[in-house]
Amino acid sequence: MKEEIIIAGFGGQGVLSMGKILAYAGLMEGKEVTWMPAYGPEQRGGTANVTVIISDEKISSPILSRFDTAILLNQPSLDKFQPKVKAGGTIIYDSFGIIEKPTREDVNNFCLDAMNTAAEMKLMKTFNMMVLGGFLKLHPIVSVKSVMKALKKSLPERHWDLLPMNEQAILKGMEIIHEQ
Repeated sequence: MKEEIIIAGFGGQGVLSMGKILAYAGLMEGKEVTWMPAYGPEQRGGTANVTVIISDEKISSPILSRFDTAILLNQPSLDKFQPKVKAGGTIIYDSFGIIEKPTREDVNNFCLDAMNTAAEMKLMKTFNMMVLGGFLKLHPIVSVKSVMKALKKSLPERHWDLLPMNEQAILKGMEIIHEQ
């Protein structure tokens, strides 16, 4: 098993955190992992993306030009990374940040209404975990249990009270993802 993933959106959407938690969960399961963030100088409000590779075997390079899965949270990210998804791959997007839906017919396009659902549930701080839940429903490369362990390790102890809320968001993301 090897999954090459790009997660992209605006700074402040939790893009880099989502990738870090996914990578950390892979490490906790004994998998080979790379995590390579990239963001503009603006950070919050600017564009941000992270490349994550999780594999059962050694990873030769963290640098990718094509991806198995693209998780795209805004229109500029969709425009930039949609052409870089391998044929037969997966595009996951949040309906809130996308004006023109993915047009490729040689990939599997999935939508989730994470931003609006997070707002309705008053879980805005967990938007990225809702998106991650949608991804894990389609590609269970790590377990929710490992993601929760990774989240606990990466959150300061003073924020551990947010763990149940994050788990709820992951499970909700698994419910709301659907094929375009």
